[in-house]
Amino acid sequence: QVQLVESGGGPVQAGGSLRLSCAASGRTFNINVMGWFRQGPGKEREFVAAIRRSSSTPNYTDSVKGRFTISRDYAKNTVYLQMNSLKPEDTGVYYCAAQIYASTKYDYWGQGTQVTVSS
Repeated sequence: QVQLVESGGGPVQAGGSLRLSCAASGRTFNINVMGWFRQGPGKEREFVAAIRRSSSTPNYTDSVKGRFTISRDYAKNTVYLQMNSLKPEDTGVYYCAAQIYASTKYDYWGQGTQVTVSS
């Protein structure tokens, strides 16, 4: 019903920047929250950032506050994650996720995009 396609990952040096994109298609009118998660080598998947429809107050995990910014372009059905001042510990597979209205969990997931930060 909803498909999420991610892009923008790749290799980057510490201190650099990347912008990840997640394009949603299908029944996008049902989407309330869109978020980003990541999974580093040998680590569990962790929450990174999320934003609700029409919200001006996104939330972030403490380790990325002040460096990452999540935003949505409703005309393009796309959510972005702007990542600045990247650190090696930011390395991992980044996943886009969407939560529909009246749901208490994330209902749809993207395929993931690799981010590798070298020192």
